[in-house]
Amino acid sequence: MTTEAERPLETAQFGRAESQSPEDVPGSPVNMPLVAGLIRELLIALGEDPQREGLLDTPTRVASWWHSFLAPDSSAMATRFAETHASGQLVVVGGLNVWSLCEHHLLPMQLDAHVGYLANGTVLGLSKFGRIAQRYAGRLQMQERFTRQLADEAATAIGSHDVAVTVHGVHLCMSMRGVRMESARTSTVHAAGRFRTDPLLSQQFLTLTTGNGRTA
Repeated sequence: MTTEAERPLETAQFGRAESQSPEDVPGSPVNMPLVAGLIRELLIALGEDPQREGLLDTPTRVASWWHSFLAPDSSAMATRFAETHASGQLVVVGGLNVWSLCEHHLLPMQLDAHVGYLANGTVLGLSKFGRIAQRYAGRLQMQERFTRQLADEAATAIGSHDVAVTVHGVHLCMSMRGVRMESARTSTVHAAGRFRTDPLLSQQFLTLTTGNGRTA
């Protein structure tokens, strides 16, 4: 039997803008035949023979990958649950590991995100954070933009400004090209509401998501 405290609350519309900026909107559906043809041309330009045995199906496979990567599942709705005993608690969801693509070089970047919020009589279904991260990672991205988008969407789903996000990234555009520093890491932080104004709360969150206190 479902109790009142266990019933999902109505999906929050907190903080949602009237219209999305272009950077927040995913691209159009992938034209797979065109992509496959372009990959064949690329192989030829690289001095390869797309007709040789190992490359015969490569253009189709690459086009299929682009289609699946740029079409993450966005159908799941945010579910909030009443939980009065959690009021005032700092909730940190870590280990949100996703792959994205650097929009400057079209090379992969691995992003490890952590979201923190203050429970205020309700808690958000944990899987929602992973779905949000996957949705914004599945496009040509910048880590800085991804961090803000994850924070804004989490605030909307939770129904509160009291949200903070840290993201630690490994960028192949820096690891395998340019300076080729394999150990290089990039960290970004977005803090809003009490996470911006309360130094103790901010420090608690950063301790849990960076260094020895990291929750990954």
